[in-house]
Amino acid sequence: MRLFGPTVWATRHRVTVYALTVLITVFGVTSYLTLPKELFPDLVIPTIVVNTVYPGSSPSDIENLITRPIEKRLKGLTGVEKITSYSQQDVSTIVVEFSVSEDPQEAKDRVKDAVDKARSDLPNDLPQEPSITDVDFSEFPIMSINLAGDYSPAQLKKYADELKDRIEALPQVRRVDIIGALEREIRVDVDMNELQARNLTFSDIENAIARENVLISAGEADLGRQKRTLRVDARFRSVQELRNLVVRSGFGAPVYLREVAEVYDGYKKRESYALLDGKPVITLNVVKKAGENLVETADAIFALLERAKQDLLPADLRVVVTNDQSERTRLQLDDLVNTIIIGFLLVTAVMMFFIGLDNALFVGFSIPLSSFVAFMLFPSLGYSLNLVVLFTFVLALGIVVDDAIVVIENTYRLFDNGRLPILQATQIAATEVFAPVLSGTLITALPFVPLLFWNSIPGKFLYYLPVTFIITLFASLFVAYIINPVFAVDFMKPRKPGARKVFTRGFLLSLVLLLVLALIFYLTGSKGLGNLTLTIIAFSIFTRSILSRLIEKFQRSVLPSLVTTHQRILAWCIRPDHPKWVLLGVLALFVGGFTLFALNPPKITFFPTRDPNYIYAYLKLPEGTSVDYTYAVARTAYERVKAVFGQDNPLVTSILVNVGVAAGDPFDRTSASAPNRAKITVAFVEYRQRKGRSTRPYLDSVYAALRDLPGVTLSVEGDRAGPPAGKPIQIEIASEDADLAIEASQAVKAYLDSLRIPGIQELASDLVLSRPEIRLRIDRERAQRSGLSTAQLGMELRTALYGKEASKFRYLEDEYPIQIRYKEAYQRQPERLLTHRIVFRDLSDGRLKQYPLSSFASLHYSSGPGLIRRKNLKRTITLSSDVLPGYNPTLINNQIRKALAALPLPKGVSVRIGGEQEEQAKAARFLQGAFLASIGGIFLVLLVQFNSLGIVLVILSQVLFSILGVVWGFALSRIEFSVVVSGIGVVALLGIIMKNGILLVEFIEELRGRGYRTRRAIVEGASLRLKPVLLTATAGVLGLIPLAVGFNIDFVSLFTHGDPKIFFGGDTTFFWLPLASTIIFGLSFATVITLVVVPVLYYLLHVGQLRWGHWLRKVRHRYLND
Repeated sequence: MRLFGPTVWATRHRVTVYALTVLITVFGVTSYLTLPKELFPDLVIPTIVVNTVYPGSSPSDIENLITRPIEKRLKGLTGVEKITSYSQQDVSTIVVEFSVSEDPQEAKDRVKDAVDKARSDLPNDLPQEPSITDVDFSEFPIMSINLAGDYSPAQLKKYADELKDRIEALPQVRRVDIIGALEREIRVDVDMNELQARNLTFSDIENAIARENVLISAGEADLGRQKRTLRVDARFRSVQELRNLVVRSGFGAPVYLREVAEVYDGYKKRESYALLDGKPVITLNVVKKAGENLVETADAIFALLERAKQDLLPADLRVVVTNDQSERTRLQLDDLVNTIIIGFLLVTAVMMFFIGLDNALFVGFSIPLSSFVAFMLFPSLGYSLNLVVLFTFVLALGIVVDDAIVVIENTYRLFDNGRLPILQATQIAATEVFAPVLSGTLITALPFVPLLFWNSIPGKFLYYLPVTFIITLFASLFVAYIINPVFAVDFMKPRKPGARKVFTRGFLLSLVLLLVLALIFYLTGSKGLGNLTLTIIAFSIFTRSILSRLIEKFQRSVLPSLVTTHQRILAWCIRPDHPKWVLLGVLALFVGGFTLFALNPPKITFFPTRDPNYIYAYLKLPEGTSVDYTYAVARTAYERVKAVFGQDNPLVTSILVNVGVAAGDPFDRTSASAPNRAKITVAFVEYRQRKGRSTRPYLDSVYAALRDLPGVTLSVEGDRAGPPAGKPIQIEIASEDADLAIEASQAVKAYLDSLRIPGIQELASDLVLSRPEIRLRIDRERAQRSGLSTAQLGMELRTALYGKEASKFRYLEDEYPIQIRYKEAYQRQPERLLTHRIVFRDLSDGRLKQYPLSSFASLHYSSGPGLIRRKNLKRTITLSSDVLPGYNPTLINNQIRKALAALPLPKGVSVRIGGEQEEQAKAARFLQGAFLASIGGIFLVLLVQFNSLGIVLVILSQVLFSILGVVWGFALSRIEFSVVVSGIGVVALLGIIMKNGILLVEFIEELRGRGYRTRRAIVEGASLRLKPVLLTATAGVLGLIPLAVGFNIDFVSLFTHGDPKIFFGGDTTFFWLPLASTIIFGLSFATVITLVVVPVLYYLLHVGQLRWGHWLRKVRHRYLND
């Protein structure tokens, strides 16, 4: 026999392998400690947003002047999947979604080129060029810093600005957004009557300010021995200086700015408000850079805040941090690490009973070592340490030991019978099982390969899972064939008859060394490490004195009893005429399982739902509502929400109110900032502090408290798990004809409202028809006869009403705009603007002329659309709603589909289900394809290994058994089925369960090759492989059990303070429960069924082959005789 080279080399160079093991451990631990820590992976999605601001423009004007010209240029770009545009007051937002296979930077460059080409079609007076940004999933605040105190708005803003500058100076921080502050500006409020009486225009004031507020370098003056720079610094140093500015001189008395305008140091019109627990605050939302360590960034900010309290902020200024994502990230990552430790202990414990104490320790080493190899590779891949990565290690706990189990068990079998010395036994054992182990590893990894090519947001979100699993799996193969054999050579001992000495000299020496180490830890103040060392000592004594006897008893009594029982069952099942009863039993299980699933279906979701950590109440008032009125309504809403939770509710950490800015759903680009929007955020304590109390009922309570607010469109929802996907109910009505789209959307909404489908919270339309407008109708012919264009008239009125920045006023290191406009009295009475005189130079004779605006224009009060939404260049109106707690969004959408199919719609109108359901359908289609592709790949590997189509089909029958286990499990447990997370579990099951069938069939084939009759080979082969089958399956299930039941122990607290902080549940449990449950149900059921049904199918295959061969021989005999 040709021995397996790598194992032979490793066992001959054991010192090198030990050194390699130490290096893997050191570098692995170092990588783990230094990897960036995130709650979820940073998403890089090729979605580009084009924002164009054109102040003072209605949504219709924005659509025609901005949105349509840019859309025309964008529609021809390659790789574009969807173009969605939102035209609203002053702003055009166009979202260009590319295929996820496109490079984000290249996509951004293409969009930039298209927008540059469209620039000539856009208005010339845009205040700034269109901004082009890419969507960064990590660009959400990692914390909010709230400032409050008895200080003036200017002083609070000053503190906020200085704190912002310090935080933005941190290398990990991308930006800081300030909400709720007043923006300072120098206001020049012009009196129209005075302006016209002196025959002046806005341009005269603007030019006068711009000419005088200058800083000019006049070069250098040569003073002989030295040169000095000569500057003309005429910048305004005070508001009084600006008031005394001469606007016009020459003939007659000079005209001062103070004579035609009020000049004062003031504030911009308020755009936002913020309240924390009912008190006004200024909020600083901190956004970190992509790829930076969230926990370290938060620590740096907290350290900076402490320093700022000492040297910047006054002692009586209240600084409150809310929405701290680092705290939840720490806790959830720690929970998963603790879950990994619990799973590791359970897997190691079960291995001790099946393969003995020493062998279990050899195999157990493969778990941390495989993980360390993965951690070493992560920095080069640019990966962070997040919940997806850590869950993958939980998933792999019971799987990465499979290869080591097979190698160590085979080594022990050859070595224990005394036939071979340990070195030779190790080399031969590794060689004998290399082919099946490699095959099993490939088959386990194959279902994860299609997940690498999942080109969608869920696929990118969970991309770390298949990569981490595949790396860890092949790392375990390396450990099983390089490192484990070396440990076996030096430490594996044969089983000796008679009583084994418990406390050997070597064991006692090890205890003494551990005691000395514990004492050193205590003396140096490392109480936790000292307690851990004492725990290891106590466990070692326990295993030697008590546990080893229990293990021996289990191996002598329980395991043989299981084998005997299995042999009897199997012998009965393969008797003549008995296999049909087995198959009928399996058929009955299939019919019963799917019938129960259909009659009592679990809740089907896109991503798993959970008890909310935050509750968001989004309030939308009619378009045109001022920010001040919205603020008044938000304060009323706050009082109602506060009444829901009561005073000093232990579950609530804060209630934050945002009005105007950051007041909408961050995933809805139409509502992030608007004066008619408000958001109330209720933050709860971390899950373990809730003492079993659920926060989900508060969703209904908050909705009930706010639903009757007059004129308010309300949406109440909890924070979402997973990437953004839209509302659970989202109906899109599209047409090229705007009127048809409006009519159809109103008809659909009225029809669905009349059906009163249970579970729909509030079906709301994004169509806004009632935005109040004042239209200025221009007599174009008359204006042109006078030498005026419509653009001149519009810009003159725009400056008078909206204002225009004339220059900058510098104070210390800050600059503030000098804004000129008419006094507010004219803005409140638009009719007075018609008396505004337009002064211009007639190009025909060069003389200045002036006319009142009323000579060419008239005002008309009307209403226009507040938001114009277009999708793929069509007017699109969306009806959306959240789902009430306890209802199944998939079932509700099925009812909506049936209802819409019966509703007649005008020609040219299309209706489709979008949002979360659309993404859910796409994910389901991909996972179905991945499932089939995985079966195809596994089929080819098995065909190469066994060279028998019949045997391959027998082994593949386990797929049906695993699916049946999943169906029964979800039907009985009522755990929600997540299309994405549970679907990945179903795909992953394909590879995990195949090893069991391979182990059985391969050994049966081997016994038949030795001359065993078929029935005897089946009974003995299946029974001999019972132990490894049960061991691998039990290890796989036990590794996931702590996560599935939500059992948590804080090991650091346990050893440091003696408090394990045991609790059940948690956010990680809610998110990963569907996947863990899928594998537990499928693997457990399939293993039990496989131990009986696969041998029966193998028997039927053999019988069929015999009958087929007999029939062929008869046919051949007849043919030859003829």
